[in-house]
Amino acid sequence: MTANIDNNKYNATEEQFRAVMGECRSLFERKLHDYGASWRILRPTSLTDQLFIKAKRIRSLETKGVSMVGEGIRPEFVALINYGIVGLIQLARHYADTVDMDNEEALRLYDAHADEALQLMLRKNHDYDEAWRDMRVSSYTDFILTKIQRVKEIENLCGNTLVSEGIDANYMDIINYACFGAIKTGED
Repeated sequence: MTANIDNNKYNATEEQFRAVMGECRSLFERKLHDYGASWRILRPTSLTDQLFIKAKRIRSLETKGVSMVGEGIRPEFVALINYGIVGLIQLARHYADTVDMDNEEALRLYDAHADEALQLMLRKNHDYDEAWRDMRVSSYTDFILTKIQRVKEIENLCGNTLVSEGIDANYMDIINYACFGAIKTGED
């Protein structure tokens, strides 16, 4: 009986994760329609700074409790997910001086990296036994900011680390924490 209950909670997490990722993909696809893959010109440090301002805004809203522009925390978690996936694409393909990717290819790459994030979350969620459900949303924000700081340090070291995970692992963690944040803020 316990195994059945455990499978149900893991299935619920997978379903919620897939729903948020579907929402993120839909937004990404609509932005591709409007802007194309304009993000291809972002150099790694600029992408890191974009992630940073999104996470800092979440922290600011959590601290102040008020938004002066009328947008809440959840859209910023969605943006972190999409920029995290863009980051993974940029790591694999490097940045370009012009848009060199059509929308179909961008979506194919998006889907591949979103699936990688899902698979990682499923493995970690199994090992951590749904611990994310008992965490505060503000902790996701702090962990994301920590991951971004780590990426900045790795960039400053030109990738020459001694024992650390790479930038890609940090992006994956940012995506997963942001997805948990989007799930939890969507439940309010």
